[in-house]
Amino acid sequence: MQPPSFTPEELLALARPHGVTRVVLIQMSFYRFDNRYMLDAIGRFPGVFAGVGIVDASTARPQNAMRDLVKQGVRGFRINPGSQTVDAWLGSPGMAEMWRCAGDDGLAICPLIGPNALPGIAAMCAKFPRTRVVIDHFARIGTGGSFPEVEVSQLCALAKFPHVHVKASAFYAFGQKRAPYLDFGPMIRCLRDSFGAQRLMWATDCPYQVQRGHTYADSIALIRDRLNFLSADDRDWMLRRTAEKVFFA
Repeated sequence: MQPPSFTPEELLALARPHGVTRVVLIQMSFYRFDNRYMLDAIGRFPGVFAGVGIVDASTARPQNAMRDLVKQGVRGFRINPGSQTVDAWLGSPGMAEMWRCAGDDGLAICPLIGPNALPGIAAMCAKFPRTRVVIDHFARIGTGGSFPEVEVSQLCALAKFPHVHVKASAFYAFGQKRAPYLDFGPMIRCLRDSFGAQRLMWATDCPYQVQRGHTYADSIALIRDRLNFLSADDRDWMLRRTAEKVFFA
């Protein structure tokens, strides 16, 4: 991992000069179901961090692990198909229990997916209409250097489910992969028009974003300064109020 250290203090040293005072932490995939490092950070900085954890959906009652983590500041749960097919992944009994628990308890399911999983996520949203969903990283649309219209349309179509949100994040990894990231503008505009800014949230994907020669400043500037179709109210929702509503309320 580069950088070899990325402590909460180092993260806040990047964030605070840009007015970011609260952060949603995402459990690192290589720690798998051991959420202790993230939980330690949440506990040491009361009110500063909320968490998105990872639990084992193959266990008999994954909702037990979910509810235990909620007591420690976790408000969402990342899910990822890994090596499974989308149908097998989303069709497991444990996954159904996770979505049901999230709907019952007001928690977020946070799919880290590619565009091929969007139809499956739509089916789950229809099956569990009360479950809050946060799609990570634009569903990874743009890995090939452009933003295919059919994939953007599939993502925008999820707006018909009122509890679905989308993260505008990881600009370094998609499209032209270079600042000032203006090539994201048409997709972000489509998402704003479909979902409303109240269901979009900006994120950096630190530390990956800073280890690849990109900057925190350029990431936040795309939403704060550079897309002239965003109103002041849009920017406030995307930079603060949506994440506050989903992860800190």
